[in-house]
Amino acid sequence: MSRGALSALAAVLGGIGNLPGACLGGLVLGVVESVVGGNPHLTSYRDGVAFAVLILILILKPEGLLGRST
Repeated sequence: MSRGALSALAAVLGGIGNLPGACLGGLVLGVVESVVGGNPHLTSYRDGVAFAVLILILILKPEGLLGRST
């Protein structure tokens, strides 16, 4: 996945317009991709797992990790 797509994914994950949330989203994505990429059986699913984490977070907390509800 390209860097631009990953950074947009991190911003959405953390909450749009929230710099600390985007940083936290990037950290979460980095940890998840490192853990999945380190497992030889799951390496090919690394991007899919990143999007699954995004979907899960947005279902549980639609405004993002540190976003405010309106």
